[in-house]
Amino acid sequence: MRGNYHQYYVYILSNKKNGTLYIGVTNDLERRIFEHKRKMISGFTSKYDLNKLMYFEQFQYVNDAIKREKQLKNWNRQWKIDLIEKTNQNWIDLSIDWKY
Repeated sequence: MRGNYHQYYVYILSNKKNGTLYIGVTNDLERRIFEHKRKMISGFTSKYDLNKLMYFEQFQYVNDAIKREKQLKNWNRQWKIDLIEKTNQNWIDLSIDWKY
């Protein structure tokens, strides 16, 4: 049964407290954050140096993760900030101690 279980993540990156926000979805959060930190993928996140993990949610099904990502992207900025600050009031990079 374990082989059929997948994990998907919706995550929010920033570059500083109340800075620019980016919302993404992935099936491997550690790898994806590593890619953002190393600017391995050109685009919005590398242009604005968005590499600090502020928030994430885990899902079993990819469709649920994509649905949540779209929902969050449609939220206004203050709602996103409030969501982050519910669990990460000081805007600490949640991936700071991860081993890459």
